Amino acid sequence: MSERAQRVARRLQEELAAMILRGRLRDPACKDVIISTVVVSPDLQNARVYVRTLDARRPNAQDRIVEGLDRAKGFLRRELGKGLGLRHVPNLRFFWDDQVDAAIRIESILDEISAAEQE
Repeated sequence: MSERAQRVARRLQEELAAMILRGRLRDPACKDVIISTVVVSPDLQNARVYVRTLDARRPNAQDRIVEGLDRAKGFLRRELGKGLGLRHVPNLRFFWDDQVDAAIRIESILDEISAAEQE
């Protein structure tokens, strides 16, 4: 990723996180969402936004969260355009960040192996 794309990705992540933190999104599905990573294409036309939730009681709310953010995509792009001063705001695509889930699964498998070896 080019240096400019990295800067834009970092700014998008900061602005999106600030909007969510300030409660700018009224959709309850978007509550307690964190922006874990933003990846911008080299031509700055598309941005892949990876999200997670802070609420541990909502582990299966992934689809609702992504759908809620997709519904708010137009609003978010408009607000980002005002805040970032870009000529063209990248098209936003939201994805659930499952890296933490994968790490937890791997850790539990390793714990099971370790317990089996100790027996």
